[in-house]
Amino acid sequence: MGSGPLAGRGHRARGGGRRGAGADQARGGARGSDRFLPPDPRVEEPFRVSPQLVLRIAVIGGVAVVAFLVLFLRLWSLQVLSGSQYLTKAQDNQLRTVRVEAPRGPILDRNGRVLVTNHPGTSIQLWPADLPRNPAQRRDVLRRLAAVVELPVASVERSIARAAADPLTPITIEEAARDDQVAFLYENQSRFPGVRIGQTYLRYYNSQSLAAQVLGYVGQISPGQLDRLGKDGYSPGDVVGQAGVEGAFDEYLRGTPGNAELRVDSLGRPRGDFSLQAQPQAGMAVRLTLDIGLQRVAEQALQAGIRRAREKKNWYANGGAIVALDPRDGAILALASAPTFKPSIYTRRSTAEELAPLVDARVAEQANYPGINRATAGLYAAGSVFKPITALAALQEHLVQPFATLPCTAKYTVKGQTFKNWDIYANTPMTLPAALAASCDTYFYELGYRFYGLPQERGQPLQEWASRFGIGQKTGLDVGLESQGLLPTIEWRQKTYTRASDPCCWEIDRLWKPGDSIQLAIGQKDLLVTPLQMALTYAALANGGKRVTPHLVTDVERAGGSRTDPVIERNFPAAVPEPIGIDASALGVVRDGLYLATHIDYGTSSGIFGKYRVPIAGKTGTAEKMVTLRGPDGKIVYSGLLDQAWWCGWGPFDGAPYRGKGPIVVCALIENGGHGGDAAAPVALKVFEQWFGVKAPAAATKPSD
Repeated sequence: MGSGPLAGRGHRARGGGRRGAGADQARGGARGSDRFLPPDPRVEEPFRVSPQLVLRIAVIGGVAVVAFLVLFLRLWSLQVLSGSQYLTKAQDNQLRTVRVEAPRGPILDRNGRVLVTNHPGTSIQLWPADLPRNPAQRRDVLRRLAAVVELPVASVERSIARAAADPLTPITIEEAARDDQVAFLYENQSRFPGVRIGQTYLRYYNSQSLAAQVLGYVGQISPGQLDRLGKDGYSPGDVVGQAGVEGAFDEYLRGTPGNAELRVDSLGRPRGDFSLQAQPQAGMAVRLTLDIGLQRVAEQALQAGIRRAREKKNWYANGGAIVALDPRDGAILALASAPTFKPSIYTRRSTAEELAPLVDARVAEQANYPGINRATAGLYAAGSVFKPITALAALQEHLVQPFATLPCTAKYTVKGQTFKNWDIYANTPMTLPAALAASCDTYFYELGYRFYGLPQERGQPLQEWASRFGIGQKTGLDVGLESQGLLPTIEWRQKTYTRASDPCCWEIDRLWKPGDSIQLAIGQKDLLVTPLQMALTYAALANGGKRVTPHLVTDVERAGGSRTDPVIERNFPAAVPEPIGIDASALGVVRDGLYLATHIDYGTSSGIFGKYRVPIAGKTGTAEKMVTLRGPDGKIVYSGLLDQAWWCGWGPFDGAPYRGKGPIVVCALIENGGHGGDAAAPVALKVFEQWFGVKAPAAATKPSD
């Protein structure tokens, strides 16, 4: 067993092992006697710490030391250097800053009578940040709140979604809360986290629906408005003017909001009362040129004119407008439009049915668009109230002599086409003033044809003179929307009727034909004007041939004290009237014709104004307009031509003040009202009576255009 090669090697190995141990000990501990791993025969000394390893360990250690120092310095900075600052911020988190609404400024008439002011109200506000985080609980709170304020819960959720970018700003859910709603919320505060009762200002319109389209209304700022006005200091939830004076002069009326602080706990619950930090500054007052007494009479007269038209079997008479202004500077004294609405409908909770005529296109059409200011935005054929422009243009272009006569007949025929006179019994020669007084259509047809026959190099003088009066242009009114109207020209027809727009007949329709000039001469066919444009035309006739710019706002002022007058912050002076280049003698001829129209026996409104103590000059008009009317079910009940009743004029005729009252221009329109002498002239008379304080004797209408 002990002999053999394996046994011999093993013996040597054991002996060699002992000698190796002794040798290692003799050499000292250079390599050590206790190895962690067996030696690798390929490496003489595998576990020696090399210089490279030492460098790596030093780098790692250095990085660790630097990181520790950075953290240490940052903590030292936060706790020692900035400790007081962060302590203040932490304390500030207990305070919530709230905007305090400023009362809007009042709107006054020219005599200082208050048209629009504020009444205190109670609002219900919701703080989205204070709602429960749990979706089910949150939904439950919103459902209960919606039931209290009588709103669909989806409407409340939409309000929250619109304010998602600013959850710390309260959302007004109800601007004019009822007492029972407020009492219920106070009694059940624990069930309505995030709901607060606040104080607000509700817009109050003293005159109800008077001048509704002029004054406008207010409402919460929309997302689009906020994008546009945010840079000017507007915030979500602000109440801003949306139309009329409220909208056009919102920057003056809105005032400057204040702010207050409210201490809350970690759950957002109030822990004290509001602490006012900055007092809100009330908005400034805006003074208008309107005379509210005259405005009231104008609107009442307008309704009477509509009723009168219906009594005359003009069953579709359903609207109208009146403009009254000072011809010297364009100050608007009354601006009436019917039908109308009450601006207060926007300051309280209104039903969808109440708002529908103002926001729903189909319902608005059935109600004849009460939100539109017909005086500035309604478009109508002018009819015979346009004839003074034709007369002046013909005199200026020497197409007619003022006292030369032209036949006034029942019909006028040119190139096989016949045009009828409103008076089917007319058959007499007339001068220009007489033709204006009698409103002879065939006389003016002849003038229109003479304009058509002018050589091309003469241009289109009838349109050019109409343009000088402002026809086909916006007037520059400082409040509200207005329409430009349409003054048809050769260029307009060529641009309007093209192969694309009129594939069947464009080559014929784009031509300017004799009938275009003939009908334009009496204010018909394509011509469209607003009542305000016609009022400014007659202002130029009244003031000696100057074009004035209409305006509604006189100044902006701050309220004075009990013994001090208001302080005017900014004036809005009237624009300087611009002469339009009318020859004085030509203007005198036309003015004489308009005076005859109200005083001579064949004048179309002499039965209304002939015996009135204040000398009035003016012109009736009966303009045909294509009208489509629908019933409550949306079906068309009428489609065809209806007569628009006009009367425009001024008084006193010479422009001199009468009993301390300056001159006034009045332009009245009754939609679908029939003849101007029947429906519109009596309406205008009521406005003159109110302005001058003089009643007219019993008036009698007569057949007229």
